[in-house]
Amino acid sequence: MRISELSRRSGVSIPTIKYYLRDGLLPPGRATAANQADYDDSHLRRLRLIRSLIGVRGLSVSATRDVLAAVDVQQDNVHLLLGLVLGVLPAARSDEGSGSAAPHGTSDAADTDADVPGLPEVAALTAEMGWETSANAPAAQVVAETLETLRALGVDFDWHSLLPYAELADRTAALDLDQLTDASDPLQQAERAVLLTVLLEPALLALRRLAQEHHSAQRYGGG
Repeated sequence: MRISELSRRSGVSIPTIKYYLRDGLLPPGRATAANQADYDDSHLRRLRLIRSLIGVRGLSVSATRDVLAAVDVQQDNVHLLLGLVLGVLPAARSDEGSGSAAPHGTSDAADTDADVPGLPEVAALTAEMGWETSANAPAAQVVAETLETLRALGVDFDWHSLLPYAELADRTAALDLDQLTDASDPLQQAERAVLLTVLLEPALLALRRLAQEHHSAQRYGGG
């Protein structure tokens, strides 16, 4: 396809595509003339992933380049690929091999646990749930810091209190990944994972608020 069709199908403007080509985010097409080239579906899939990383996840061009370089190494490992594009794994670790991410409890996690007091509780929670999670997952630190904040405010809340919420999150995560089954190409799966994760999160929070309003009316009487 010509660059005009690539622009139309991807939703990315021609000047932006040319910028990505110059900056190395998008590989060059097959040259057909001095100033012309043809592009294929691999360019379209990569361009859509770039659009989702920059426009939806809000990454800088530099950070997107790092993620794409890591993606190129891990395209055969969908698990690590999703971890990279969703920010669960840092792009810097992409060249350490294609094995599974280190779970909580490894030596890497021990160094992090010393920095954030609540992380051992998160490790206990993930162990209770039987979850395989990376040692440096940013989400683990968010949970740990939240538990510490609640206790600092006098709320009696620990990782056991989070178990019912973790069970709901487990079902939600399974639903998320079910949405990827009809995308056979790893780059398509990565793009859809970014879109579903980032764009659905505000809707999930809003649904929780609506459900709270309903149950409040049921328990305490609507007005």
